[in-house]
Amino acid sequence: MAEPPPRTDKGPWNWLLIVPIVLPLCTFLFNADEPRLMGFPLFYWLQLAFILVGVTCTVVVYRMTK
Repeated sequence: MAEPPPRTDKGPWNWLLIVPIVLPLCTFLFNADEPRLMGFPLFYWLQLAFILVGVTCTVVVYRMTK
């Protein structure tokens, strides 16, 4: 049975993992009370959106570097 080549983490897809780190640090994005979504201020539902962005980026990087 042939051994797979050694894995390197130097692919360009790994740069996509910076997005979920930097995005929540941009406070100007959620420094507001309006708009409200289902009664929740912008800050709360944008934090949930950041989670979805992080999961999406992680899945894309995993699939592309697999």
